[in-house]
Amino acid sequence: MSSPDPQVRAPRNHSTPSPPAAPSSPSAERRPAAPAARAGESGGGRGPVVAVTGAATGVGALLTARLAASEEVRQVVAIDERRGECASARWHILDVRDPAIAEKLRGADVVVHLALDLDLETDPAARTAYNVRGTQTVLTAAAAAGVHRVVLCTSAMVYGALPDNELPLSEDAELRATAEATGVGDLLEIERLARRAPRAHPGLNVTVVRPAILVGGTDTALTRYFESPRLLVVAGSRPAWQFCHVEDLCGALEYAVLEKVEGELVVGCDGWLEQEEVEELSGIRRMELPSAVALGAAARLHRIGLTPSPAGDLAYTMYPWVVSGSRLHDAGWRPRWTNEEVLAELLDEVSGRHTVAGRRLGRKDATAAGAAGATVALLGAAAVVRRARKARRRM
Repeated sequence: MSSPDPQVRAPRNHSTPSPPAAPSSPSAERRPAAPAARAGESGGGRGPVVAVTGAATGVGALLTARLAASEEVRQVVAIDERRGECASARWHILDVRDPAIAEKLRGADVVVHLALDLDLETDPAARTAYNVRGTQTVLTAAAAAGVHRVVLCTSAMVYGALPDNELPLSEDAELRATAEATGVGDLLEIERLARRAPRAHPGLNVTVVRPAILVGGTDTALTRYFESPRLLVVAGSRPAWQFCHVEDLCGALEYAVLEKVEGELVVGCDGWLEQEEVEELSGIRRMELPSAVALGAAARLHRIGLTPSPAGDLAYTMYPWVVSGSRLHDAGWRPRWTNEEVLAELLDEVSGRHTVAGRRLGRKDATAAGAAGATVALLGAAAVVRRARKARRRM
């Protein structure tokens, strides 16, 4: 992981209490992701036994390593379809949709369910089948195994990106998202499962963690926004940007595991960035288009399969969905990263990648496209659709 730009500015528009005095440099006292304990060692302690699904990659791998090294965790049970790198965890290799997972969860106090597929390239029906069925199975298996707490991870996207959203939204704000953006329908269904589970399984507590735009080895429609040669801005919109580094998400999940906080939680950087600040910090100029042109082009490009992102993804770059993380703050948790630092990290990660209208291009295509190509890809969508229709008629 590269270090954030040391010249970044302090976060603005704080909606939550200020964190303790910051160190002189942004990363001087930041706690790194915990390394995996050596084989044969355990977290020691008399704390909980924690099972983590999706433990081999991504956030699951980072959390597994962190918990395995914690003195407050007795043991980590890692579940995935392949073995990960954390040698001190006890591994079980299986699909989370397999009812046999109930036996693997026996003896666990807490389950953190991170086995979700939000890949832009996955077939939507297959993605939904995996995400929803997997969550249903884990909740039912956890209750059957005597687990007393399940921690689920969705996204702050479930609040919806709407022009009348308050800045910031309360954590208790209504979930007004629709299923029009990538994976959001799955996340809304997971939220419904989380609310029903304690009624269906008395004694089972469910905590839901909702990160803001997640950065740190992630690939989403929102991180790809910063791979474009121009930042698309829809005329008349008022975007606001709130990020969450994966290290901060793991810290919040650890708080939930150790029962330092519960309920429905939002995790992210304090405050937010206006679009003009994002453009200034990134050095990427904007391309402003009328709403009808941008949304219509995005819908057409997705419908004919030229881009993996549906038009609904654009709403999250048009309107605010910043949320106050008051519950975590009240419990003593503080983010280690600012929005400016996470943006710098994201820009470093996507350097060299080229995306136009949500579609990642190869180097040769990107050179041909350039900044003008981004405009053509959007403004020329109608022509692309017409050519595709003519080709189909000739078949």
